[in-house]
Amino acid sequence: MGLLRLLILGVVAAGLAACSGGSTLHSNAPTGAGPDEFTIMPAKQLTQPDGYSALPPPTPGGVNRTDQDPLGDAVVALGGKASARDPYNTSIPASDGSLVNYSSRLGREANIRAVVLADDEEFRRKRGRGTWLRISKKGLYEDVYKRQALDYRNEWWRWKRAGARTPAAPVE
Repeated sequence: MGLLRLLILGVVAAGLAACSGGSTLHSNAPTGAGPDEFTIMPAKQLTQPDGYSALPPPTPGGVNRTDQDPLGDAVVALGGKASARDPYNTSIPASDGSLVNYSSRLGREANIRAVVLADDEEFRRKRGRGTWLRISKKGLYEDVYKRQALDYRNEWWRWKRAGARTPAAPVE
């Protein structure tokens, strides 16, 4: 009986030690007063321009030619234009003009994102009443939209039974 008590005491002590608020391997928070090594980004290599008249005027507090822009670099690497990431550029590119005109032929709201966000919050508020998963937002979201979820296996079988070709379907 004494060995069992000792084993239970050891398990409880290990469990309490695991719940301590100390720094863990999963924590990326800075541990001291020094710089955070995860926020430091090296500058691009200095290059000499073709002509000094082509240099842009200096912008105090603005971006520098040697500043890194990882998201812009990713857009360019995937075939896009870095200027598309400019938050002040709200114009529609000429290549997308016909698509936008066709999709808005029956009218459109300028603030559609805000409207959809408000509608979604209202829907989740109404449907989320009485759910037991109030602790986690993920659980609440999944519980509210459970009836609207699409099970890809059932859909695949439905199309397969209807005789449709499903070349991208996973092999069971």
